[in-house]
Amino acid sequence: MSNEEVKFEMTAKTVFALEEVLADELAAIGAEKIKVLNRAVSFTGTKETMYRANLELRTALRILKPVVTFRVRNETELYTETRRFAWDRYLTPKTTFAIDSFVHSAHFNHANYVALKVKDAIVDQLRTVYDGQRPNVELEHPDVRLNVHISEELCTISLDSSGNSLHKRGYRVGQGLAPINEVLAAGMILLTGWRGESDFVDPMC
Repeated sequence: MSNEEVKFEMTAKTVFALEEVLADELAAIGAEKIKVLNRAVSFTGTKETMYRANLELRTALRILKPVVTFRVRNETELYTETRRFAWDRYLTPKTTFAIDSFVHSAHFNHANYVALKVKDAIVDQLRTVYDGQRPNVELEHPDVRLNVHISEELCTISLDSSGNSLHKRGYRVGQGLAPINEVLAAGMILLTGWRGESDFVDPMC
C-alpha cells in the first residue's frame, strides 16, 4: 500500500447544528468511520479524501489531522506532554508556524494562554534537537498551522490542512455590514432539501 492509500483519522470542524449535514457530505465523498461530535465530525480516509474534503465540503470550516492526544489537568502537564512529542517530524528552524486553540474545560479558562504554553513546549523541544535553533511564529501565513483542542481533560493537537478557514474559499472582495458566513449559508440551503432541480429564491436578498 502506497502512502497515498494509507488511511488515517481526521476531524472536520463546523458550526453548531450543522454536524449531521457535514456527516452526510463526508459520506458522499467516500469518508469512512464517520462520527458526529460537538461542532465537528471525525472520520477516516486517505490523503485524497483530505484533499477532496478541503475542496468539496460546503459545511466544513477546517480539516484537521490529529497527531497527538493526551490527558491534562493543568498547565504543567500541558507543557510536559506537548514537549514529549517529536515535533521535528513536522517543523525545522526554517519552518514558520502558528497555533489556534479551542478550550472547553474546567481546568483551563483561556485559549490564548493554552496556545502560548503549547508554543513554548514545541520551541523548547526543537531547541534541544537543533542545537539551540528554533522556528519562528508567523500568524498570517505560516508554513505549518497547528490546532489545539482541549475538551475537559482530553487534549488533541492536530495539523491544520486547510490554512485559512474554508468559508473564505473564493472569498468576496465586497460585502455588506452583516454578511452571513458562507458555511452557515450553505448548511441552511442543504437543510431545505434543495438540490438544484428547481429555481432557488432567497426572499431576504
